[in-house]
Amino acid sequence: MLRYQNLNTLGLLLLCVFGSAMRFNLFTQTAKEGSIRLAGSKSISEGRVEVFHDGQWGTVCDDEWDINEAQVVCRQLNFPGAKSVVFGKDYGQAPKPIWLDDITCKGTETQLVSCGFKAWGSTDCNHKEDVGVICETGSNNLTISDSTYSLDHSIHLSDRLGQIFDSGIGCDFQIFLQSPTGNKLEDGTPEITEQTICSHKIFLSLFPFFSAASEMTNITVSVDMSCQSHFTSFIRYFYTYKIDVTFSSAMCLHQMASKFGVKQLKEDIGRLFSQILPEDASFSTQVSLYQYAVETEDLILEENCLQFLAWNYQNLTCSPAWTSLSVELLRALLTRSDLVAPDEYFVLQTVEKWITEKASSISLETQAELLSHIRFPMIPTEKLYELESNSLLYNTHKNMYLESVLKAFNFNFLLLNNLLTNPKFQKENPDYKPRIYTAKPWSIYLDSPSKVSSDQRQPVYQNIYNRRQYDYGYGRYYPTQPPYIRSNLFGTPVHNSLIFHGNITTWEADVLSTTYACSIKGLKCESVPAARLDNRNSYTPLPNILFRNRLLLMCKNKYIFQVQGFKGNLAYVSTNGTQAFAYPCPDDNYKYIFVVRPEYV
Repeated sequence: MLRYQNLNTLGLLLLCVFGSAMRFNLFTQTAKEGSIRLAGSKSISEGRVEVFHDGQWGTVCDDEWDINEAQVVCRQLNFPGAKSVVFGKDYGQAPKPIWLDDITCKGTETQLVSCGFKAWGSTDCNHKEDVGVICETGSNNLTISDSTYSLDHSIHLSDRLGQIFDSGIGCDFQIFLQSPTGNKLEDGTPEITEQTICSHKIFLSLFPFFSAASEMTNITVSVDMSCQSHFTSFIRYFYTYKIDVTFSSAMCLHQMASKFGVKQLKEDIGRLFSQILPEDASFSTQVSLYQYAVETEDLILEENCLQFLAWNYQNLTCSPAWTSLSVELLRALLTRSDLVAPDEYFVLQTVEKWITEKASSISLETQAELLSHIRFPMIPTEKLYELESNSLLYNTHKNMYLESVLKAFNFNFLLLNNLLTNPKFQKENPDYKPRIYTAKPWSIYLDSPSKVSSDQRQPVYQNIYNRRQYDYGYGRYYPTQPPYIRSNLFGTPVHNSLIFHGNITTWEADVLSTTYACSIKGLKCESVPAARLDNRNSYTPLPNILFRNRLLLMCKNKYIFQVQGFKGNLAYVSTNGTQAFAYPCPDDNYKYIFVVRPEYV
């Protein structure tokens, strides 16, 4: 009798579980062509911008977005206006198509699709570049279209359901868990550890993998030995829809959620990986996660790992994990233009060192293929002269080096007109485009203004270029700076090519922590803190050169957690949630790195 009472109780609880998992759309409307909505946020006035086209919802790429486009979106949704644009924030699973890219609005349009944009679905973006907005709500009564209200009662039931699992009362389904230890028995067969978990068919029936809805009363499953200790917590999640994810358990839980078809848990843990990546200074976790992402074909996780490794390439090369990198991972890093390094010569040296340490296991063809991704024209010319005597692999791949160095010298010494008309020069070739170089003279570091007291006289360094010696000296002066502003002047050549090293452009780098600081600089900032990198020259001497500058944020002098471009000469850095950082930085303890990146166009 007690068994039937328990099953009846479980049946009632299951109805509650089904109810708690439902989502009620109370005010559904039929979407029309060109309709828009904000998705992925609990707030009705914030979210990822989505547009309805050809019978399905899709996203919008953040290229060319500013407050004008956000104003159009917010007014189309009957909000008074826009507060800010949101770049890089994870709003959860996005619809598959990216419908709009390079959209340009005047700010007066009544619909987003009335603005200029590429053809529908024509884009070079991925979903990490989906744009979001935060709209003003004001005090007026608003009519909000396409709103969804979710009722979730699981918080009232999960603890009681967890107690049912923990007690084992009324359990009617056995899970036999097997894990190979990696050892072998005397007869040569693999040694396997076993564990039995007693569960309830009525809960497992929600997950088709376990086939618990049929007459079956048990199932045998296998997980890696390293993940065995987390399996009980994983099964308990079926009851409570709650689980604690730690640094050590994240990959195992994600792997089990993927293997056993628990989609929501897989997606939620996937979003946590961005929080986990910076925690391991040895980089073994990041490398392991990348390999796991490749094996499971998780493209989002793969890109997330690659991005972090590329932004922190210099630290990676000094870490214990560097020599364990696979050829595929190193190749993937070398193809990226967002790889952050002191200069291209540093990249060459690290790749040569990696190849030298693995020479016995890597063919000459593979070595040459990896070296082909070095951007020799971007190597400083004084280093090119030293390659033959300093390179670890010059004699092994002499012909390739000679050809690459000749290509680099042509780039550095041909006049611009001759270079652009040279049929061998292809300006779109990655070899002629810089990565993100942090060595002098291309970058400058500034601390956050909050670290400067109001009575501190702040040194400001002015970069003075010595044309004769091709070197950069520093003059110093000490004007009194307000505590909410950090400023610095520095000079760079107008391009990496040696023929322009006597043609200097001056930059002013500013970090502005308040709107008043912006007004002092003659700016009206959309949000603060803001960073400005301003070309102080009043003319553009070389119209074929475009500056694609970058702002880097370094957390606690340990790792780079954000890389972003400038809109015009401004970049906005949020500490209040209006823009999500790619990776976390506790206590907002970071410094600013301004990087100048000239390219031929």
